[in-house]
Amino acid sequence: MDDLGSCLYTGQVSHHRFTPSVHQFKYRVFSSLLDLDELPDINRLKLFSVNKFNLFSFHEKDYGRGKDDLACYIRALLKAQRLDSAGHKIKLLCYPRILGYAFNPLSVYFCYNKNDQLQVILYEVSNTFGSRHTYLFETETDGKILKQSCNKRMYVSPFMPMDTRYLFNISPPKEQVSVVIQQFDQLHHANNPKPIFTASFKGKHSNLTDKSLLKIFFQYPLMTLKVIVGIHWEAFQLWRKKLKIQPRENNVSHTISWQDKNGAIHHESL
Repeated sequence: MDDLGSCLYTGQVSHHRFTPSVHQFKYRVFSSLLDLDELPDINRLKLFSVNKFNLFSFHEKDYGRGKDDLACYIRALLKAQRLDSAGHKIKLLCYPRILGYAFNPLSVYFCYNKNDQLQVILYEVSNTFGSRHTYLFETETDGKILKQSCNKRMYVSPFMPMDTRYLFNISPPKEQVSVVIQQFDQLHHANNPKPIFTASFKGKHSNLTDKSLLKIFFQYPLMTLKVIVGIHWEAFQLWRKKLKIQPRENNVSHTISWQDKNGAIHHESL
């Protein structure tokens, strides 16, 4: 099934905290880029299933509102913002489940119009406390690197304050993909625009086939389990460095924020 628009990206995740204590790490990972309209075709692979167990799998309930038919949900979000044209093709960059398990701190939706132009990007952030927030951006150019920014809207790390701002630097998926997120102290961003934290994923394209999946399974054994273990291990390292634990809201499930053409910021629960 080499004709699939869906594919894999193998590469590296890196995190670098600059203050109040320097801390950094790098991990070898891979991500899948799934065309949500190709899910029935992907389900025909022997090693990759949709909404059921396999060596690799993709479960729509892991994303969005936690229900099936993810493509319809994303298209409904786009329609609500009068961005229907961006729903012609929707590709999701995420970790698939491996042997039934995955946790995605960040899932990125690339939404294209009928001319195959990237029109909207959604950043779906999930934390380990069961909350999820989606940042929706229109793209003004289909260039090599897209830059988008917004205020942080959801508690993510116990050691990162809420009063910060994100800057997303994106190289949309082609032969390579790059997602770089810089986080700034909002109070000092204008006068001292130095990031307090940077996270990135950079990956190289490969086809989504049973052969490539089998190869990746042995190259990245139990990767998704390592992701969640790594999150808690790095948190333990930060705790040992005596970083201050930040308070968080309880009972927050799924929210979304976006900026309209007049610059107004909207934020609501789903």
